[in-house]
Amino acid sequence: MTTPSQNKPIHLRLPATSANLGPGFDALGLAMALYLTIDATTAGVFHIDASGRNADLCANLEDNLILTTYIDVLANAGVLASALHLKLHNEIPLGMGCGSSAAALLAGVLLANHFGQLNWTSQQVLEEACRREGHPDNVAACYLGGMTASATTKDGLVTATCGQNLTWNLVLALPSASLSTKKARALLPATYSREDAVANIQATALLVAAFAQGRSELLRTAMQDRLHQPYRMQACPLLQLLLPLTQNPAILGAALSGAGPSVLLITESLEVDSIDPIIRQAAKDPSIEIIHTSISTGMHQT
Repeated sequence: MTTPSQNKPIHLRLPATSANLGPGFDALGLAMALYLTIDATTAGVFHIDASGRNADLCANLEDNLILTTYIDVLANAGVLASALHLKLHNEIPLGMGCGSSAAALLAGVLLANHFGQLNWTSQQVLEEACRREGHPDNVAACYLGGMTASATTKDGLVTATCGQNLTWNLVLALPSASLSTKKARALLPATYSREDAVANIQATALLVAAFAQGRSELLRTAMQDRLHQPYRMQACPLLQLLLPLTQNPAILGAALSGAGPSVLLITESLEVDSIDPIIRQAAKDPSIEIIHTSISTGMHQT
């Protein structure tokens, strides 16, 4: 027997995210104002109306991460999942290191919590989505917004967020070919030198301070990495081409977006006419896709 609250529609808006930001491997994530928007209602059969980016993939019912997560969360809770009709609009690039899987996983958990009346707290929702993702950086930033630091401990997930109100501009440079996170992780070594580990700890500390204090002058140093970007250069050639752009005063910092292959650049002033040609020239590709966006305050649910 269903209750009126189980049949109540839900509206979700989940942002794209860029994890790591250079040195903050599996610890830092930044929410970006590119959104996966979902309006969900109960229905007789599962159905998705999708628009926006990669609409055909988003509308596919088979192996749909949102729906498989929704059904599995409820199955684990002993609740039969109601069929849903999703009206979905997607702005997040898929397979580009922009947190599309984190947004989909979080959406599935939120839908299960709502339609299954699980009455989970925000912390429970967040921890379930992070557990399914395998690392907390993208999911925590997607849910909480801004620049979010996160750590998985024996007692659960611990998070801290800052930088939600910063007016820095975010620029994403997207190559034509995607890269799976699994393949990107396989490129990393099993061990690192103490020198590289210390360099990353120092950079990560500066990076958190930069976002917490709004100190853009720190970003050039703070976004340098030795733990994952050097090993992903071959699979993400755009990174090697765009990293030197940080010598340009208009570009505050640059890093691989998540596991790549996209590159995130941070600028203080929105100068599309001047920045885009610089990126295209450095990338040696006049047709490369460039997206301008800003920092997001996180997930919104009504």
